[in-house]
Amino acid sequence: MQDELAKRLVQGLRGAGIKMVTYLPETRLSQIVPLIRNDPEMELIAAASEQEAVTIAAGATLGGKQAAAYMENTGIYVSSYSLLTVGKQLGVPILLIVGYLGGVADQRNSFLYATIGKHTIPVLEGLGIDYMIVEDGEKLEVKVNDAVRAANSLRGPFALLFAGEFSL
Repeated sequence: MQDELAKRLVQGLRGAGIKMVTYLPETRLSQIVPLIRNDPEMELIAAASEQEAVTIAAGATLGGKQAAAYMENTGIYVSSYSLLTVGKQLGVPILLIVGYLGGVADQRNSFLYATIGKHTIPVLEGLGIDYMIVEDGEKLEVKVNDAVRAANSLRGPFALLFAGEFSL
């Protein structure tokens, strides 16, 4: 991902009211990590697993901070229990910032991620989690704001799947 896209993504998160981001490092969107870490208005919390990241983000949201969990799409599978029980059943809005590995628009798509990419959207739909695929920087900040507003309106997780320009 280009540095300018990383900066705009973090600006979009801040503008949408995200105060905390939990994460398990991945490669596609990793440029946002130091930007969030150095932002005095945001808190960055590393997690041991995506399930832990979702649970921490949910706890922060319940405590009054709008939070997001950042992961690659394999993390959707790992965190599905927390997404269902905390996110959906308890109605906790959490923005999921997801590197969409193996999807059609993944510019580094390989056989390692093709199966994961093929099943990401069906898994999200099976969990009842709404999503938006973001392939370029056009109206990026608006898309982030829309996703946070949707999570709050729907009272549950909402996934932004980043591919295309974000996967370079």
